[in-house]
Amino acid sequence: MTADTPGRSGLAVVVGAGGALGAALLAQLQQEGHYGRVLGLGRAGEVRIDYADEASIAAAAQAVGGLCDQSGLALRLLLVATGFLHGAQGQPERGWRHLDAGYLQQVFLVNTFGPALLIKHFFPLLPRQGRCVAGFVSAKVGSIGDNALGGWYGYRASKAALNQLVKTAAIELRRSNRDSLCVALHPGTVDTPLSQPFAKTGLTVRPPQQAARELLAVLADLGPADSGALVDYRGQTLPF
Repeated sequence: MTADTPGRSGLAVVVGAGGALGAALLAQLQQEGHYGRVLGLGRAGEVRIDYADEASIAAAAQAVGGLCDQSGLALRLLLVATGFLHGAQGQPERGWRHLDAGYLQQVFLVNTFGPALLIKHFFPLLPRQGRCVAGFVSAKVGSIGDNALGGWYGYRASKAALNQLVKTAAIELRRSNRDSLCVALHPGTVDTPLSQPFAKTGLTVRPPQQAARELLAVLADLGPADSGALVDYRGQTLPF
């Protein structure tokens, strides 16, 4: 890959751009103009990603790599804003009697297996010199140390597994680029279809546009020493 265009810090890719938070992150990045190009990936569009089809992830990475080569822009920012909590496959469990194999398969597919395959296919595109950032939208409820209420077995476990993937990938990524940053991000409660059925009275619910601005501001303030952490939208490091 050739060097980035002066004044425009490479290519930014948002996976999950079809969702409310992903779309807001994409729009905010485009508005800020810090990157030479901003690209959104998802289940629809010219470059399609389907977590149930690894070949689609590999093809998307190949397409992004080709874009980097053609444009001379290195992949400097990878944001993964996908997530599953409830849907046709089931609802978060209130107790162990509600554990269901079909729901567990779906929640782990979207929250854990898909991001793992993104690491496999997209991390080789990250530059070996200079700052590069990989941010994965996780959740505070994935913190084992912070779990005081129980319930939500599948969602908690899938996000805890995602946090471990991020921590492990950060260690490996640092071996190839000491200026890299790889973090899990807790966005707080955002007004999206994922969280709407569970928004409680008195709970602070923020619009996706605000959450996107806050997450990008947090990433801008983090450095290589923060790599591998779970960080919330206020910049606070949360326990694993």
